[in-house]
Amino acid sequence: MNRDLRDIAIDNSDRIIQEWSKEINRLKSANYTADISKELFENNNDEFVNVILNSIKGNGSTKIVKDFSDRIIKLGWPLSYIIDGLLVFRKVTTNTILTEIEQADSEYISEVINNVDVWVEPIIRQLVNEYSVSWEHVVSLQRIALQELSAPLIPVMDNITIMPLIGTIDTERAKFIMENLLEGVMQHNAEVVLIDITGVPVVDTMVAHHLFQATEAVRLLGAKCILVGIRPEIAQTIVNLGINFSKLPTKSTLKKGFMLALEITNKSIVEMQDKSQNIDQLLGLDKGSERIHANSDLKTT
Repeated sequence: MNRDLRDIAIDNSDRIIQEWSKEINRLKSANYTADISKELFENNNDEFVNVILNSIKGNGSTKIVKDFSDRIIKLGWPLSYIIDGLLVFRKVTTNTILTEIEQADSEYISEVINNVDVWVEPIIRQLVNEYSVSWEHVVSLQRIALQELSAPLIPVMDNITIMPLIGTIDTERAKFIMENLLEGVMQHNAEVVLIDITGVPVVDTMVAHHLFQATEAVRLLGAKCILVGIRPEIAQTIVNLGINFSKLPTKSTLKKGFMLALEITNKSIVEMQDKSQNIDQLLGLDKGSERIHANSDLKTT
């Protein structure tokens, strides 16, 4: 009986494809494919329904399904389109088979439905699994990339580095900040680290605790932290929470923090009075020597 039902479906494949295409076009707005061009949508529909039919003909062959799923995942087609396509195929195929039978009792109808489910469910399971694995991999890579960008340690001068923090700091991110901070201090031989929290929207007790842990760990390595980017609203929050920042140097701006870092590392910024003269000195020249060289060049010529 199973083989007979399969033959009926294959013999009426053109009709199934036609009815399936109508239903899928009707669901474009529901499965987030309305913005896809008509030509691309129709071409993909033809391939999709043929993949299902070929899978049925091949008694559940998974290779053609996998090849198709890999392709549409790379193109970014939504999972809802796949689910809708398979559910519509199951409904259309069941109706087509039943209309080909002149007389069918409830037991026979149930058998038809069960057989169609046996054909379609493995394809649904495989496509959903392929999508799940693919998206989990993408999300994992994105999470790693965001973590690497979320707590960069940037060397700006010998022994001085800056760590700009943006966004909410939770326990997982705080752990990553700590690890990146300690590794960076060792790698760049930093004496002072400026932790810039200008982009951190909220500093509560938990965030303050994580910052203290980070600065204490840096201190054990022989370096010093300066917390910069203290905005008025954050300062008010810290006072209201009773958080003690007395042991941690703080500055309202990165510029002020950088000046303090220069002082700690025995450096200073000196403004040049005559920039052109100092540049000539750095090059080992002065204006008199330039004129001598110019005159000698003329005589030679």
